[in-house]
Amino acid sequence: MPVCPNCKYEYVEGIKLCADCNVELVDPSDLEKPVVLNEKDWVVVYSTDQEYKAEMLKDNLESAGIEANILSQQDHNFPAPGNFSVVKLLVKKEDADSAVAFIEDTNKESKEE
Repeated sequence: MPVCPNCKYEYVEGIKLCADCNVELVDPSDLEKPVVLNEKDWVVVYSTDQEYKAEMLKDNLESAGIEANILSQQDHNFPAPGNFSVVKLLVKKEDADSAVAFIEDTNKESKEE
């Protein structure tokens, strides 16, 4: 059965385009296999209690060609006074030095303004 490469919806044989995405359907075997992340390959380069700070740094790192991920321990479902959660920004081990230097430069520039 053909599959949409965007939304992963399966169609019956004979359909050529996804009705929602308007893209050509592909054989399921043509889809990329998901990347398995190994926690040993990643290191924490920044921690904060504000998720938006981690998101902005992640976007900046990715614009510099450094792959990054966010690990958030925030629970938006439980209202509580104060913020005891930790949001961590992770990069691959081989990019850690470049990422730390980039973050330090970014923070230094924002303090100067």
